[in-house]
Amino acid sequence: MISRYYRAILIVVALGTFVSVPMVNAYPTAAGNVSQAIDHAKQAVAHGKEGHVDELVKHAETALDFAEMGGKGVEVREGIHHLKEAIAHGKAGHADVGVEHLEAALKHLSEIN
Repeated sequence: MISRYYRAILIVVALGTFVSVPMVNAYPTAAGNVSQAIDHAKQAVAHGKEGHVDELVKHAETALDFAEMGGKGVEVREGIHHLKEAIAHGKAGHADVGVEHLEAALKHLSEIN
């Protein structure tokens, strides 16, 4: 009788572990979001240097979305500011100025990781 009781508890604990571990790891951390923002900002810089303004804006907007989920530190705020500036200049067709702001955003966001 006691053996069945402990076996049932063991099964419930094991199943609970298998279900809860993936759920805990499914939520990205702030540092993970900043890393994603950095990756997209680097892609935006590469496209901007080639003169692909539409791709610059697309990747800069994605980087901005990730950066906004990256926390509330000073460096994140500065990175967000420069990403917004890069998007505005990219939409105006100024790839060179957009790249400068993206590089400034990368500098600030890289200080976090």
